[in-house]
Amino acid sequence: MSKLHFNHWPRHLSHGLSYPQTGVYEHLQTSAQRYPDKSAVNYYGSQITYATLNERIERFAGYLSTQLNVQSGDCVVLCMQNSVSFIIAYYAVLRCDAIVVPVNPMNKTLELEWYITDTESKIAIVGSEIVDQFEPLCESTCLSTIIAARYADDLFTETKFQIPETVTNAALVIENDHVINLQTALKHEPIQYKASRNGEDLAVILYTSGTTAHPKGCMLSHRALVAQILTQINWCPWNNTAKVLAVTPFFHVTGMINAMCLPIWLGATTYLMTRWDRLCAAQVVDQHALTHWCCIPTMVVDLLAMPNVNQFNFKSFICVYGGGTGMPHAIAQDFETLTGIEFIEGWGMTEMTAGVHLNPYGRGKRQCLGIPLFDVDSRIVDPETGEELGVRQSGEIISTSPCLFSGYWKNPEATEKAFIEHDGKRFFKTGDVGYYDEEGYFFMADRLKRMINVSGYKVWPSEVESILYKNEKVLENCIIPCSKNDRGESVKAIVVLKHNQQMTSEELTTWCREQMSAYKVPKVVEFVAELPKTASGKINWRLLQDKEMSA
Repeated sequence: MSKLHFNHWPRHLSHGLSYPQTGVYEHLQTSAQRYPDKSAVNYYGSQITYATLNERIERFAGYLSTQLNVQSGDCVVLCMQNSVSFIIAYYAVLRCDAIVVPVNPMNKTLELEWYITDTESKIAIVGSEIVDQFEPLCESTCLSTIIAARYADDLFTETKFQIPETVTNAALVIENDHVINLQTALKHEPIQYKASRNGEDLAVILYTSGTTAHPKGCMLSHRALVAQILTQINWCPWNNTAKVLAVTPFFHVTGMINAMCLPIWLGATTYLMTRWDRLCAAQVVDQHALTHWCCIPTMVVDLLAMPNVNQFNFKSFICVYGGGTGMPHAIAQDFETLTGIEFIEGWGMTEMTAGVHLNPYGRGKRQCLGIPLFDVDSRIVDPETGEELGVRQSGEIISTSPCLFSGYWKNPEATEKAFIEHDGKRFFKTGDVGYYDEEGYFFMADRLKRMINVSGYKVWPSEVESILYKNEKVLENCIIPCSKNDRGESVKAIVVLKHNQQMTSEELTTWCREQMSAYKVPKVVEFVAELPKTASGKINWRLLQDKEMSA
């Protein structure tokens, strides 16, 4: 293990931490006892105290356990946008000693079917605007109950902030044999037994798209979640007076940890937005003097592009950090001019429960993965031989830490392939190619995995290809990245149609929007007579990708 980065380690911090073996729910309960009257969430001006939040969680947990028979170790799908309801549902499932399965609400029925069947979830807690995507699954899968949350139910104070239409226009769902409203469930008596799961017990299954047609479920234990929360709290300048801008999706590991779980652990206040809106974000920061923001660089790019952005005061920010894509140098300079602080770049993965590298405060480097955090051991190895490499030698990044996941759900073969024994330790093979410099800072060089990065969202070509093959006019297809916009990579589909079939690119993209999440939909469609093949007859995606990149 290289120790070069310790020369630039903050002097007031130890190199390691002591990690509690508590369950995630316990920390919300503790904050509710410590700060019952303090605002836990400010949702477009409507405030929920810690005592009220915890009471709703206890009541919902009572409904889940008593009326729906949710038991320890059961999986419950949670599919909604950032909202008070998301927080209540997430912690109520954990309160029942069950397992949360967060799912991107942009998914369509065909995609959602996999999450339900793979986890054998009988219950799904979803945003009211997407109930229609789940209802068909009550007939075709093990799903029996849909609990619908209407985000606007948590708006009770007049506000001047711009509230998304998905919040204000959501109609009340009509209850039936399969569907009930969250507000109905919240009238139940509180749960009677105590939560007991902690440590290595499974808390969350968070799916990450993979090299196969279906996403893989990353098993995140209470140990991993708690270790990640504690890591961020100790590395960054946090305390319980923090005012946190929460715009990164909670169904993603970064938002789940940094914008939801971490503030609740501290007893801080979260200023919650259901969808990213740069004007609303600027207004909230300016009016309430927010202090912390974990985000992706594309949000910063969008914010800085807003006309008259300088009329808002961002000097209250103490800590703004994130990753997912590299931060352009010019944007970083403009952000520092606007806020008076540097944007701290970091690196992590779902399998590592979010970030395990961050740049040191006051000594950051641009487009840099940062240095390994507390008790994190990251190495660079030759992907073919496993030999450890030295300074500025590019190879695969392997990493191990207290935040490491427990493996892939129901997929021991993928789990075995994901790890490597090295120097007496078990390391996760990240699939990212990188190197470290003379000061121990890590940088990204390339990717071993076939993946497209769309504004921080991972798109795995094989998954999109699998869905495209369901179109009756498509004979063959290949998905590759292209540079269609100024925010990085987009999805391109190269398609061969069946004999005597005709289709326009607009027709195909319209079909795709009905079948898959918006960020997976190809922005460019190219129809060709045939696709190049390897000697074994497989589509030569690398040849097509290299041709696109060189162009």
